[in-house]
Amino acid sequence: MAASETAHLGARIRAYRTMRQMTVRALAGEAQASPSFISQLERGQTSASVGMLRRIAQALGLTVAELFSEDDEVGHRVVRRAERPALPTGPGARKYLISQRPLQNVEMYAGEFDPGASTGDDPYTHGDSQEFFLVLRGEVVLWLGPAPEAVAHVLGPGDSVEFRTSVPHRVVNDGGEPAEVLWVVSPPTPSA
Repeated sequence: MAASETAHLGARIRAYRTMRQMTVRALAGEAQASPSFISQLERGQTSASVGMLRRIAQALGLTVAELFSEDDEVGHRVVRRAERPALPTGPGARKYLISQRPLQNVEMYAGEFDPGASTGDDPYTHGDSQEFFLVLRGEVVLWLGPAPEAVAHVLGPGDSVEFRTSVPHRVVNDGGEPAEVLWVVSPPTPSA
């Protein structure tokens, strides 16, 4: 890789790290590298192996290709409902990514739950970001906390809850009608 390419890559890594509000030390820890190596890489003073670039990209919530992509200008990015990327879910539930990759400051999902559907039998966590959960239609129960001490929040249209993504959580549609919800996470979780 030429010196100018190394400098450009380093600047992109620094920009993504800053956007994610990560310290050099935090990125180094996630990527299994030393803080001095990350600092030198960001300043264009060293290059990285493909394996190291994969670990850095994963820590930043990106792919290696996105580290090199020039197509990530912040601008108007339209996602049509029919074109939303679907995520794997359980029976009767659908979850769609609304924010486009590479994720920048926010991660946003739309969800639909048929009566009786849920995010799964077990609560889950992801990173330690701020999460907002908003019910658009129907009624759901948002369970927060580790089982069996989890607290149930019955939510209807317009109701929302704010919590940390490190808190175990689970959504269930116990009602008789379909429900539609939004999840908003900031900053994006590293594995997103």
